[in-house]
Amino acid sequence: MSAGASLGADIRALRKSKGFRLNELALKIGRSVGFLSQIERGLSDPSISDLRKLASVLDVPLGFFFGHQPWDPSESGYIVRANARRQLGDASDGLQEELLSPDLGGAFEVFRSVFDAGAELPTFLHRETEEAGYVVSGSMTLFVSDRSFVIGEGDSFRFHNEPYRWHNPNDEPCVIIWTIAPPVY
Repeated sequence: MSAGASLGADIRALRKSKGFRLNELALKIGRSVGFLSQIERGLSDPSISDLRKLASVLDVPLGFFFGHQPWDPSESGYIVRANARRQLGDASDGLQEELLSPDLGGAFEVFRSVFDAGAELPTFLHRETEEAGYVVSGSMTLFVSDRSFVIGEGDSFRFHNEPYRWHNPNDEPCVIIWTIAPPVY
C-alpha cells in the first residue's frame, strides 16, 4: 500500500467512525465529493490546508496525518516503527495515545495509552465495541458498568459493549496497550 493510499484509507476510516457520509464531509471541508473520493482511494493527495480542515472536522490533531511513513515502502500496512507512531489526543485531557496499528483499516486498532497522574474520565463512555488492554506500567482504577477494578503492571482486561470510565489517582502515569474492535477512530 502506498503512502497516499494509506492516508486515504485512514481518512475514510476516520470519516466512517465519526458517522459522516462522503458528501457531508466534502461539504464541511469545502471540497467536492469527487475530490474527497480520490483522496480516500489514494488517487490524489490533499494539501496541508485540506488536512487542517479534515483534522478539525474529524477531531484529530493535524500531526495524526504525518509521521507514519514506513522506513521501507514494503513495510507499509505491516510495520510501525517506534519513532513513526501517530499521536492522538494531547496532554489537556490527561490521556495521550499512540496508534500502534499500521493504519485504521483493519478489524481492530491497537494503541499505547498513557494516562497521566491524577487524570480521569469523569463520565462513563459507551461504545459498541469490544475492548481489551494490558497494563505495561503504573496502575489505575477501571470502572466497567457498576464494577470497579484496580489494575496494575502485568494485569489485563476485556469488556464488551459496556459503559466504562477510568481514573489514575496515583502520582505516576499508567501505560496500557489498549485494543478496540471494531476501530472507532
